[in-house]
Amino acid sequence: MQIHHIAIICSHYEVSKRFYTEVLGLKILREVYRPERESFKLDLGIENQYVIELFSFPNPPKRPSRPESCGLRHLAFSVKNVEEKRRELMEKGLKCEDIRIDEFTDRKFFFTQDPDDLPLEFYQA
Repeated sequence: MQIHHIAIICSHYEVSKRFYTEVLGLKILREVYRPERESFKLDLGIENQYVIELFSFPNPPKRPSRPESCGLRHLAFSVKNVEEKRRELMEKGLKCEDIRIDEFTDRKFFFTQDPDDLPLEFYQA
């Protein structure tokens, strides 16, 4: 078994589309507008691997992030160089946490968040 994709509902479609494509660099695989739902569905990939399904819906409720609540906690992306990725994201205007070391694996990682405050982790491959 493998994970097929992760679905994310965003509050502002164009803002999140720009974030995931221009800031994070995910590739648009398919974009569909569904008039019956007043909803966009954007399939995003890393290279050609389908990973995220980004949805827009009219007036979605805000995501509880802090204090942490049950459900999806964060998304984690594997990167070759944590320092370079952090620098790149900060140059694009993101606020990034300091780099930490995973106490169990001794790997470097840091967190930032998407436009709807979904925590995003970048983990040293």
